[in-house]
Amino acid sequence: MTLLLRFVTHSEIGLVRKNNQDSGYASPHLLLVADGMGGAAAGDLASAVAVEAIRQVDAETPGDQMLSVLAGAVADANDRLAALVGEDSSLDGMGTTVTGALFDGVELGLAHIGDSRAYLFREGRLEQLTHDHSWVQSLVDDGRIDPAEAASHPHRSLLLKVLNGQPGCEPDLTLVPVQAGDRLLFCSDGLCGLVPDADIAEALRGAQLDAVLATLVAAAHAEGGIDNITVILADVLEGQPVVPVDTVEAVVLGAAAERALPAVGSASAEAAEDAHHGDDELEAQGATAMGGGPPTTGREDEARYNPQAPRQRRLGRRLAGVLVLLLVVAVASGATYAWGRSQYFVGAAGEQVAIYQGLPEKVVVPLSRLYEVQPVTLAGLPSFYADQVRTGIEVSSLASARQTVAELTEAAKRCTAGAGVGTSPTPKPTTSTPPRSTPSPRSTPKPAPTVKASASPSASPTPTNSTKPSC
Repeated sequence: MTLLLRFVTHSEIGLVRKNNQDSGYASPHLLLVADGMGGAAAGDLASAVAVEAIRQVDAETPGDQMLSVLAGAVADANDRLAALVGEDSSLDGMGTTVTGALFDGVELGLAHIGDSRAYLFREGRLEQLTHDHSWVQSLVDDGRIDPAEAASHPHRSLLLKVLNGQPGCEPDLTLVPVQAGDRLLFCSDGLCGLVPDADIAEALRGAQLDAVLATLVAAAHAEGGIDNITVILADVLEGQPVVPVDTVEAVVLGAAAERALPAVGSASAEAAEDAHHGDDELEAQGATAMGGGPPTTGREDEARYNPQAPRQRRLGRRLAGVLVLLLVVAVASGATYAWGRSQYFVGAAGEQVAIYQGLPEKVVVPLSRLYEVQPVTLAGLPSFYADQVRTGIEVSSLASARQTVAELTEAAKRCTAGAGVGTSPTPKPTTSTPPRSTPSPRSTPKPAPTVKASASPSASPTPTNSTKPSC
């Protein structure tokens, strides 16, 4: 028995945001939601690029090929993001979730990365088909908090894995059998991050898809509508379609439908073509790529047949040597700058704790820029921690920086709680004890995640060493 999908869609800014960074796509063969992040670093561009890349595989696909086809499409989207960042460094930091599925009439081939979600509603029971790649979900997985606490956790938007043009962005891949009567929900966390699953399940009991969609959006508004809201609802039906599946018009949602996408790699293609011609000419001259000089051009060929006086040739060689040296310095400086953009540290911005992008050392010019200021003051920290922040706490990634800030926040809270209110200290006998170690506020390196621009620093485990510095 072959099944088919009947779907409705909706994407909006919400009640607070200034632009829609969500994108989506729906057709009889493909359902897809992408939630962009990065704020000024173009989250809407990231989600739109992902949808544009993945929608290219919207076609009837055999079940045994759906996962490999989707994985390839996600990889292509990631390559496009990497190319855009490579051409425009101001886009560094953008990323997007991806939750999408191909449908072959029998089952879904599901690909997922991030915290957008896919749900299956069957016979009155709601099942989450995806697993959030978030910090809070990792706390649930480790048994540190329960799902009820996770639903209201203040840092539930902190992601550990998104599509951002970096390596290690492989999605979770799953085959999901479906049956007639099933109802599918694909949504960004503008819905599932605000509305409890129980309320979502209750809304999905409605008979008409349009009415259910309106109920879900209204529920997100009632919870504050603080994020973009993108929802795709689909009923799994049996029988012959009213109109041929191939004639059903696909729907593009959100940023993917609203913004134009920049051309990717046009400049790179021209550079590659120039390099190709240059390599041919270098080969003809017996040169090697390790020589470090620029590719041979037609102008150099002309110079070979334009005799010059010896002094002019020596001057030309000196100038060429200077140019080569400047080129080497420029390449090295560019590589250092690019590497520095991938580094982070925790330092002081006035009297506030802050996260910086770059390196804490200063040579001739600063090698870092202020990334974001945190709501933690140096005055509220133990003196040891405050000194460490002023010096600069090097970390392995942005996630580690946020974890370090979370540990500093906990230290500040312990200081406040330990200070006491309205009590007098009771003198205690002085005893001679060996010096006790003080825990470093450095965080434990974790895999490099990407964080939504609106997310606050996540809570992190309190250091196991019970020794605390004095406040």
